[in-house]
Amino acid sequence: MDYREPICPFDASDYTGVPDAEPTGQRMNVPAMIRQLDQLINAGRAVKAQHFLEKKRAEAAGMGDWRAELSILNEMMGQYRFGNRREEALAAVNDALALIREHRLGSTVSGATVLLNAATTMKHLGRAEESLPVFRHVSRVYADNLDPTDYRFAGLYNNMALSCVDVGDYAAAERYYRAAAEVLRRRGGQDNDLAVTCCGLAELYDRQDPLDERVGECMDRAWEHLNAPELAHDGYHGLTIRKCLPCFDRFGFFVYARELRERLEEIRGGT
Repeated sequence: MDYREPICPFDASDYTGVPDAEPTGQRMNVPAMIRQLDQLINAGRAVKAQHFLEKKRAEAAGMGDWRAELSILNEMMGQYRFGNRREEALAAVNDALALIREHRLGSTVSGATVLLNAATTMKHLGRAEESLPVFRHVSRVYADNLDPTDYRFAGLYNNMALSCVDVGDYAAAERYYRAAAEVLRRRGGQDNDLAVTCCGLAELYDRQDPLDERVGECMDRAWEHLNAPELAHDGYHGLTIRKCLPCFDRFGFFVYARELRERLEEIRGGT
C-alpha cells in the first residue's frame, strides 16, 4: 500500500450521533494490557511492543470487544508512527476511523481523543491538510466537554501547530504552541510537555529564519524543563527525550544531546 493514498475523508456527521452501548460478552482487561505495553516501551523494545499490540488486537476482535480494539488501535498508531512503519500506521488510522464511525463515537471525549491521535498520524504521513479538519472537530468536542485547562488541550494544540507549520500557516502554528504552553503552565509540573512545546517553537522560528535568536532561546528553555529538579526520570521522560533529541542535534546543542542520550540509556537500563 502507498502511504500517500488519500486517508478516509472526514465528515463529522458520519462520526457523531447517539453512541452505541458498551460491548456485551467477554471483555479485555485494557488497563492491564497497557501496563504490559508500557513495560515493553520503557525497556526500548519497540518491535516487541508492536507485535504485542497486533496479538492483543486480534484477541479483542475475536471477543467482539470493539472498545478494547479501538484502544489498541490508538496505541498502534503511536507505535507505528514512532517506528516509521507508514503502511501499518495508515491502516491503523483507517481502522480506528471506521470503528468510531460505526459506533458513532465522534462527539464523545474518548472518541475525539482517538481522532486526535489519528490526525497526528495523518500529519506524520504527510497529510497535514487532511488532518486539520479532524483537529478542528476534536477542538469543538473538547471545548464542549472539558475544562479549558484540561491537559488534553495541550496535546491538541501542540499537534495542531505541527500541521499548521506543514501547510505554511506559521502565525496559527505559533498561536497554538503558545496556547499549549499556557495550558501546561497553568497546570504546573508539566516540564516534559513544556520541553516538547519549546522544541516545536524552535523549529517554527528556524523554518521562518534560521538566524532567529529565538531558536536558541527556545532550546535553552527546553533544556531547563528537561532538567527540572522534581522531574522523574521514568518512561514518559524517556519518550520526551526521544521527541526532543532531534532538535538538540539539528540546532547544534551536541553536549545537551549527549547527556540526554546517556540519560535515555539509564532509563532503559533501569526498567
